[in-house]
Amino acid sequence: MRYIVIILLCCLACEPPPPERQPIPVAEDSTFLTGTFYLVRHAEQGEGEDSALTDAGQHRAGALYRLLQDSGIQKVYFTHYQRSMQTADSICQYLAIDTASYVPDSTGEDLLYEITRHNDWGKKLLVIGHSNTLIPIMHSLKAKPKIDSIGEKDYSNLFVVRKYKDSVRCRKMNYE
Repeated sequence: MRYIVIILLCCLACEPPPPERQPIPVAEDSTFLTGTFYLVRHAEQGEGEDSALTDAGQHRAGALYRLLQDSGIQKVYFTHYQRSMQTADSICQYLAIDTASYVPDSTGEDLLYEITRHNDWGKKLLVIGHSNTLIPIMHSLKAKPKIDSIGEKDYSNLFVVRKYKDSVRCRKMNYE
């Protein structure tokens, strides 16, 4: 019986620990923590937790493409939700832009980690987020938006955050 307990304890001790985020070295003269960020909420969605865009949402995603097609965006970040990916579809397909995903959180920390991991600081990035994540993302970029929340039915905001080494500018626009 003692041998069974010892074997079980050995098996439990051999289980690998959960993966940890590895620190990423940053060069002193890099563009770390700089860049231009176009932040939008996903377009109008249907019912359900992971629903597709409605016809109005498809129309808005097309309007976003027309607005940003000449902006020089170099990469698109979106969450794993269908509505987020579909909002970015036109831009990614027509402009052949690389994509990356991030986990939406209430701090914006995962997006910053993914930008660092992909070495995308200093670039022009489109970030597709959610009503409850865009403001925290702007705060994590040290931007000070003039609003403190985004309404459940508000899909028309485009925030442009220009982050320099020593300052941040944030501008809000509407698009249809």
